[in-house]
Amino acid sequence: MAKYGLIGKNISYSFSKTFFTIKFEQEDRMDTYQNFDIETIDEFSKIISENKNLKGLNVTIPYKESIIPLLDRIDKEASEIGAINTIKFQNDGSLKGFNTDHYGFAKALANFLPLKEKSALILGTGGASKAVKYVLETMGFTYKIVSRTKTEATITYASLNKSIINDHYLIINCTPLGTTPNITQCPNIPYQFITEDHVLFDLIYNPSQTEFLKLGRAQGAKTSNGLKMLEYQAKKAWSIWRS
Repeated sequence: MAKYGLIGKNISYSFSKTFFTIKFEQEDRMDTYQNFDIETIDEFSKIISENKNLKGLNVTIPYKESIIPLLDRIDKEASEIGAINTIKFQNDGSLKGFNTDHYGFAKALANFLPLKEKSALILGTGGASKAVKYVLETMGFTYKIVSRTKTEATITYASLNKSIINDHYLIINCTPLGTTPNITQCPNIPYQFITEDHVLFDLIYNPSQTEFLKLGRAQGAKTSNGLKMLEYQAKKAWSIWRS
C-alpha cells in the first residue's frame, strides 16, 4: 500500500485529498492520501521520517519555493519556473521535484483562446504565479506582474488604470485573496474598466465563484476558477508518480 499526500499550510479545504481518495476508491486501490498541514517548512523532514511508505507528495501554498533546497533533484521545467508542486520518491530513496501547475494552467486556459490580443496581467508573485508566467512566455504573451510593492519586475495595484486594463485581456489572480473563509476579499483592481473582451482566471477554486470572478462577470468578461487547472495538474502528478 502506497501513501501520498499534500504539504501546505491551512489546507483543510484541499481539493487534492478528495480527488485522490475518490480516484483510489474507483480504481480499487489500497493507496491512501493524507494532508500534512505544517506551520513551517522545517517540519518537512519529520514527515519523511515518520511516513516510510510515501511515494509522492503535492506541495501547495506557501511552500512551493521554500521546499526546493530540501529536494535532491528537480526537473528541468520546474527549475526554469522556480517552483515545484509535485515530489516523486525515487526508487533509490531520493526526492525529485516537478511542476505540474504549468501543465494544468495551459490546458485550462486553452478553452478561452484566442483572445483579442495575447496580453495579460498576473496578480501576485508567489510560486503559482511563476508557473503562470512560464506558460504565458511559452505561448508568446506579453504580460505585466502586479504586486503591492513596485520592483524592476512588477507594477503596483495603485498604478492600474483604464489604459492598462484595456491593454491586457487576460487577468489571472495568483493571490490567495478570496479563498474560503475570506470570501469577500478580492484583488484591488479597477473592475469598472473590464470589458466583454476580457478573461478573468482565478487560481482559487473554493469558493467556485470568488468576488474577483463575480466582479469580472458583472462587466461581461468570461471567467474561470482554478478547478479545471487543478484536475489537470493532479492527473499529471499521478502520471509522474506512476512512471
